Amino acid sequence: MLATRLHSAADVEGEITLGLSHFLPGGGAEMAKSPKELLYYIVEGEMTVSTDDRQEYVLKAGDSIHFSPNQGRASKNTGISTAKMLVISVLK
Repeated sequence: MLATRLHSAADVEGEITLGLSHFLPGGGAEMAKSPKELLYYIVEGEMTVSTDDRQEYVLKAGDSIHFSPNQGRASKNTGISTAKMLVISVLK
């Protein structure tokens, strides 16, 4: 996974960060929790996202998913091409 920060909360003394993550086929992120509220938006490709309550979602370009603070989530590129995902995080 390659993450690029597009907007840093420190740039505007705020609490919102925007990043663009690139996942090769089969790549992803292991189950983790964050104190931040998160929103994933799939720009290209396909990602399968799992939550700590054992739910699984297959997201394609144009789909999004929201995570509450401290909600566990994992993601994996289950497609055949590089997936691009916008990640918006808000510290509450």
